[in-house]
Amino acid sequence: MKKTLNVLGCRTVHEVKKVAEYMMPGTKEVFYLHRENVQPQIVIRPAFEVFIDKLGSIDGVMPKKNYYHNADMSRFPNRLHGGKTEVHYGIAFEFANSQAVESFINEIVSIVHGS
Repeated sequence: MKKTLNVLGCRTVHEVKKVAEYMMPGTKEVFYLHRENVQPQIVIRPAFEVFIDKLGSIDGVMPKKNYYHNADMSRFPNRLHGGKTEVHYGIAFEFANSQAVESFINEIVSIVHGS
């Protein structure tokens, strides 16, 4: 997936053991790539929730049901999630193949640009 993101022009901003912070091509929109599962996930800001049906209708794109929480997603908003302190959260997606990743990134960029 990292290769596909690089080919699309997504830039790595920051990386820790299991989480990489990226910028969408041609924007300042941040997303995170989580590699802790068998299938990597891309996590986007919760503000995109209004587009979840549109993004989930892309062939090979599978939105996760619940918000994804991770302390390493420092540019995302916080909320309580079962603990005493708030944690960063976003919307996670899994992908069937690199074409699905490409279509997903292109759609997010289109949304950001208001197309």
